[in-house]
Amino acid sequence: MSPEKKRLRVGVLFGGRSGEHEVSLASAASVIRGLDLDKYEPVPIGITKDGHWLVGEGAAKMLPDILKGGRRVMLTADPTEAALVPLDRGAGAQRFDVMFPVMHGTFGEDGTIQGMLELAGLPYVGAGVLGSAIAMDKDVAKRLCHNAGIPVVPWVAVQRWQWEKEPAAVKAVIEGKFAYPVFVKPATLGSSVGMNKVHSAEELAPALNFAAGYSMKILVEKAVTAREIEVSVLGNHDPQASVPGEIVPHREFYDYTAKYLEDGTRLLIPADLKPAQVKKVQSMAIEAFRTLELCGMARVDFFLEKTGGKILLNEANTIPGFTSISMYPKLWEASGIGFRELIDKLIELALEMHREKSRTKYAIELPEGSGGALIA
Repeated sequence: MSPEKKRLRVGVLFGGRSGEHEVSLASAASVIRGLDLDKYEPVPIGITKDGHWLVGEGAAKMLPDILKGGRRVMLTADPTEAALVPLDRGAGAQRFDVMFPVMHGTFGEDGTIQGMLELAGLPYVGAGVLGSAIAMDKDVAKRLCHNAGIPVVPWVAVQRWQWEKEPAAVKAVIEGKFAYPVFVKPATLGSSVGMNKVHSAEELAPALNFAAGYSMKILVEKAVTAREIEVSVLGNHDPQASVPGEIVPHREFYDYTAKYLEDGTRLLIPADLKPAQVKKVQSMAIEAFRTLELCGMARVDFFLEKTGGKILLNEANTIPGFTSISMYPKLWEASGIGFRELIDKLIELALEMHREKSRTKYAIELPEGSGGALIA
């Protein structure tokens, strides 16, 4: 009889100091329930809005019915430990095989937590530091994709300090490039947090002020009359694209309320597209994935203009939603990969990327007898 295979301990990170905190809780609950308990030992790790790291009872209060008992902890950045260290005395450190960040927005999807996991030497699901930071900054992501020849929605980036110091000049730049309506949103958030559709000059300043409360940089985009198409991407060096899906919002646009607080928005899977359009959006999704230096997973969103049929990249989300209504897992299910298998694949990709990173040298190998001195 073969010995029982050791389960991988998976730390599921959720919550955090972000405007998308509540969305993260719902996503994390789905991921935890989707983990195969024969293969994995899930450890929910909740991060409060104040930045406190919790396991056990504290995390349970954030995610009801998931687990009981616990204490406050912190993650050590020492790669020889790679553990959660309790803040109370007398308890032992808790080590992990892989981390699964399900943290949307600031301090979770922007490369911040990824950098900490890199320091700790821990494998983790999803994009690395660079890809996460690039994709989160929609201005930088648009510039890179535009330079790579990927069509994007026309935009203007506004620094918060510019708007506060020279509002008339900023308004003149925006109105000189776009006719109303335009969309105004934080450049470094998702889930449509802080976003408004501006129909007239009178609405511009309030929208910029609102967005500035969530980010140091604001994005102003041309409003396009288009269908909203989304594609899920999975992989590291050889990424694959799912069948496309379509979002049909019941409100004027797909804002936070339409996404999470109200029913009525329809998800059409697969999207009603011509074969050539399907091939095009899948190809563009993979091209954007590579251009933005992503790995593991991403949901890539597009606009399909209703007049002319032009396909425009909207954005790439490196930690897409995993809730019951989220497009990322739904698109893969329609493509033949169920939720539990998808979680398996994401963990496998995390371990694969960690092995690849481990091949990199971080120290100079000096010739024997050099006495530690570099030889010119």
